[in-house]
Amino acid sequence: MKRGVRGAFWLILVILNASAQQFFEIEIPFSASERPVPPDYSTSKSWAALPQMQDLADTIPVNSGLSDLQNEAKGDVFFIHPTIFTYEPSNSFLWNADVYDEDLNRKVDKSTIMNQATAFNGSCKVYAPRYRQAHYSAFTTSDKASAKAALDLAYSDVKSAFEFYLQEYNDGRPIVIASHSQGTVHAKRLIKEFFDGTERQSQLVEAYLIGIATKPDVFKNIEPSNSPNDIGGFVSWNTFAEGFYPPYYEDGLDEAVCTNPLTWRIDEEYADRTLNKGGVGLKFKFIENPVDAKVCDGMLWISKPHVRGRIFINTKIWHRADINLYWMNIRENVALRLSTFLTQNNIHGK
Repeated sequence: MKRGVRGAFWLILVILNASAQQFFEIEIPFSASERPVPPDYSTSKSWAALPQMQDLADTIPVNSGLSDLQNEAKGDVFFIHPTIFTYEPSNSFLWNADVYDEDLNRKVDKSTIMNQATAFNGSCKVYAPRYRQAHYSAFTTSDKASAKAALDLAYSDVKSAFEFYLQEYNDGRPIVIASHSQGTVHAKRLIKEFFDGTERQSQLVEAYLIGIATKPDVFKNIEPSNSPNDIGGFVSWNTFAEGFYPPYYEDGLDEAVCTNPLTWRIDEEYADRTLNKGGVGLKFKFIENPVDAKVCDGMLWISKPHVRGRIFINTKIWHRADINLYWMNIRENVALRLSTFLTQNNIHGK
């Protein structure tokens, strides 16, 4: 089997295994659950990734020929990871995760930090806080009050981490905001509070708001981008099999911005997989030309990845691979937007 085909096959196994994962549903209200101790962002233990710390955000895919370039990066990325806390807790903290839970931290680092945050280490210093992420149940429960409370607690940590980052690390450098799934829920709040219509908006290179339906008018002064080198805006997409409408389609996807990560436009022009510069799969293997992309009705539709046995692949929701499938295109696009930002603002870096 050729390297690209084998790598893509491994990616399919990752997605299929994830789809089969069992999720625990919390049945007691937030008010009856204990809260974990808040993180201390002055210590490295409260960060999944810091430029001065050796971590999995420094990783490069096997056989990619790439390098971690954070030491010479002229911009920063503040990366907010998705929900990894999906299972039945082994401690008394139900609605929000404990940032000092080493087992959960390993799960975070070996999944989202390695497979997603690394897409930005070619042109940005990577900052990724640990936070008391809301349990998966916050997105499925009928107890809306508990869901809101859990997400509010999670956001309070993200906000504290960002404030610490601004005070201790940023030093006026260009900022990329990047997020996936639950991380995007928090990223949108963060952008509204710290960038939208404020002086700091001039520092925003781009926001990559992936894996959660995001309306075009979500911000007052920040708009969807519609070309590869637009800056100061946002991109967003949610990935599904071609022709599939999920049961929750009308909960926001029907009004969502959808960016094609192969063209970086929001039109419905089909992009062949030959435009896909590469993705990542199991064991962080680099994958050549894994899949195509087409925007349709607020969703990113893909054909079955071109692998042996693809006739047996029936995955419809590709949420967990929103970044994996387009890892190299994201990496190159971040570099392009940052270069454009630096040129337009006559910044030579520091």
